[in-house]
Amino acid sequence: MNWKKKLTLGAASLMTLSLTAKTVLADGADDVNDITAETETIETTYLNVTMDPLLTVPTEFPSQFKYDSGVNIEYPADGVKGIFVTGYSAAGEKMNSLVDMLNNTALNAMVVDVKDDHGSMMMELDSDNDLITESTQNVVDPTQLMETMEENEIYPIARIVVFKDTQLATNRPDLSFLDSNGEVWKNGRGESFVNPYEREVWEYNVEVAKQAAKLGFKDIQFDYVRFPEGFENRDEELTYSRGDYAESDLDNVKQRVDAVTEFVAYAKKELQGYDVDVSVDIFGYAATQEETPGIGQNFSRISANVDVISSMIYPSHWGGGSLGISRPDLEPYQLVSNYMEYENEVLGALGEDAPVSRPWLQDFTASYLGSGFYKNYGAREVEDQIRALNEHGVNEFLLWNAGNNYSEGAQYNFE
Repeated sequence: MNWKKKLTLGAASLMTLSLTAKTVLADGADDVNDITAETETIETTYLNVTMDPLLTVPTEFPSQFKYDSGVNIEYPADGVKGIFVTGYSAAGEKMNSLVDMLNNTALNAMVVDVKDDHGSMMMELDSDNDLITESTQNVVDPTQLMETMEENEIYPIARIVVFKDTQLATNRPDLSFLDSNGEVWKNGRGESFVNPYEREVWEYNVEVAKQAAKLGFKDIQFDYVRFPEGFENRDEELTYSRGDYAESDLDNVKQRVDAVTEFVAYAKKELQGYDVDVSVDIFGYAATQEETPGIGQNFSRISANVDVISSMIYPSHWGGGSLGISRPDLEPYQLVSNYMEYENEVLGALGEDAPVSRPWLQDFTASYLGSGFYKNYGAREVEDQIRALNEHGVNEFLLWNAGNNYSEGAQYNFE
C-alpha cells in the first residue's frame, strides 16, 4: 500500500490527523466481490499531520469572552475629564460634594485609590493572595461606590500605586532594596519601594488590578511605575535582586528601562480578558528625552504598551528654565503648550500604536516653591492648561489635588 505523507511542522501542542481512502473498481466489474488481486486498485490520497497552533491568544481579545463585572458605565462620548479621589474621600461625606461637582460640570470621571501610596488596599478585594489581604483596609464599600458611579454616569478609574509600596517592602524585605545595615531602604520622605526586577512584585500588582476590574472599574491606572528617584546614584550601593535581568549584558540604565517597560507589557497582556483599559502615569519630562537614567521610564516604549498615557505635566514640577520658561509655575498655559510639542512628536511616531493622551493637570498651589516662583492656582489656571491641551488636539485630562479640593467655576470644554 502506498502512502503519501504531508507533514507541516509548527509550534503547537495539538495534532490534526486526516485519512481519506478511495477504492476504484476495475473496468467491467459490477460488484466489489468480483475484484481480483489483478484488477483491484486502491488509491490512498493523503495523511495530513499539522502541528500549527489551533488555539492562540488573538491580538484583539474577543469581547464575548471578556469578564463582565455587571457594572455598566460607558466611556464618555466627549472624552474622559476626571479628578483624583482618595479612598477616604470616596468613603466619606466629601464624596457627595464631588459627585455634585461632576453632575454640574463637564467633568465625568473619577480616579479612585484602590492601592494607595503606602501600599494599602482601600477596599476589600476578592483575592487569595495573603499579602494583599494583610494590606487591606476596608475603607471603601466597593458595591456602594459602583452604585454611585452608575447612578451618576461617572467613569470609574482604579489607581494602583505599583513600585512605591512601604507596606509590601516591610512585609517582604526580599522584594525591596536593603541599605548597608540590612534594613529596608527609605527615601527622604520615609517611603520604601519594591523591586521592579522581581516578577513576584509584578504578579502582586496585576492581581490587585484584576480584582479591581472585577469590581467594575473600567480603567486600570498604574502609578509609580518606576524605580525610586535618583536611583542611578545608589544602584550599586543597595542590596537587591536583579531577577531575570541578572545575566543581562545591558548597562544599569537599560536594564531598568527594560524592567519597567516589560512590567507594563505583562500587565497589559494579563488584563486582556477583563474588559478594561490599561493606563500608566509617567513623568512629563520623560517625553523630552530618550529615557530617564534613574527611574527607568522610556516614554515611547511605555506608550506603545498601554491604552492611555497620562503624563504628569504640573507646571510646579518643572525646574527653572525647563521648556524655555524661566519660572514654569507662573505660566501654566505656555508650559503645557510647550510640553505638548514634545509629546505629540513622540506619540505621532507610534502611528496606530499610539495610546490616548490623558495628562494630569495641576489644580493646587505650590507655595513650597517660594515667593516669586509660584502663583495661586484656581479656575483660570486650570482653564489655561486645558485650553493649551485642546489647541494641541487633546481633549482628555485629569485634575490632581491631593486633598481633593478642586477649583470652582472652571471651564472644561474648549472644543
